[in-house]
Amino acid sequence: MTEILEAPTTNRPSRSGRGIRRGSGAGRGTGRGTGPDGGPGRRGPLAAALGVLTSPKYGPVTVTGLLFVAIFVIGGFRYRGFFSGQVFLNLFVDNAYLIVLAVGMTFVILTGGIDLSVGAVVALSGMIAASLLQTGWSPGVVIPLILVLTSILGLLVGLMIHVFKVQPFIATLAAMFLARGLCYVISQSSISITDPTFIQLAVSRIPLGPGLSITPSVIIALVVVAIAVWVLHGTRFGRTVYAIGGGETSGLLMGLPVARTKVLVYVISGFCSGLAGVLFTFYTLSGYPLTAIGTELDAIAAVVIGGTLLTGGYGFVLGSVLGVLVLGVIQTIITFEGTLSSWWTKIFIGALLLVFIILQKVLTARRR
Repeated sequence: MTEILEAPTTNRPSRSGRGIRRGSGAGRGTGRGTGPDGGPGRRGPLAAALGVLTSPKYGPVTVTGLLFVAIFVIGGFRYRGFFSGQVFLNLFVDNAYLIVLAVGMTFVILTGGIDLSVGAVVALSGMIAASLLQTGWSPGVVIPLILVLTSILGLLVGLMIHVFKVQPFIATLAAMFLARGLCYVISQSSISITDPTFIQLAVSRIPLGPGLSITPSVIIALVVVAIAVWVLHGTRFGRTVYAIGGGETSGLLMGLPVARTKVLVYVISGFCSGLAGVLFTFYTLSGYPLTAIGTELDAIAAVVIGGTLLTGGYGFVLGSVLGVLVLGVIQTIITFEGTLSSWWTKIFIGALLLVFIILQKVLTARRR
């Protein structure tokens, strides 16, 4: 399209009477190749595709998308029934809480931070919900209360990082121990949830067609993803998040609200952790102190595999969703195989995480 717009349509005479061919040098020195007939070069689309794959911004997430398609196709050819629509939808049903968790983690990692407390906060949310529901509290009060409490915990972590200059790793590690310890204060054993509203949300299915359905948790997770995409790409706050990841000092020099944004991303992570905990209770209908041990690592792995740079500045929420789906399809293949231990999931995740970290290093080094 660019070459067509720049191509000459007529030869206009100059004041000296000589004709000037406008745009005759459009393909020189600009990277735009032209074919023998003067049209666009055939290597244009290939060069654009290579540019996307080698970009530190779009390369990793593109590779993640291709990887998901490849794994899903391999599973479809290997196992009968794998290509069914419900198998694909079950990736969202089984991982709705992890999608919400990965959204909050994406905000944090985009600023160059980390949050190790999210798994413990998921467990704490389940324990609070189960204990309060058991004493007769209404779900309409319990769920907002959980979201407020986990957001406050995220606020405290953010203030600790900003005011006292504590490293995010240490601050969130302290929050992780605090949340996990509070779980044992509430109860040292599992608490069942018998509230009719929670049971109804747990068993409800939303039909999408013959033999296809999803749960309300999937709708909630997709709404969270849509809001996060809008916040990151359509608001000043989102642009500031990316700017902090690109260089906090530069953001300060540009007059951006760096301090407020750094604190708010941990509030968002705390909120998403609380919501993920509620969705997890819909899935399990219980609260247990040992719930979600290691889930924070799954969330970090999903975000990194989804193309978000660990040092911040590059990444997409939709990439994190793809990362969760990759983890989910690996787990599904292991389930279909039947002869493999669930620990193989961790092995594959570790291998993918290492590959994507190396890929990020290579792409960012080439860009520099």
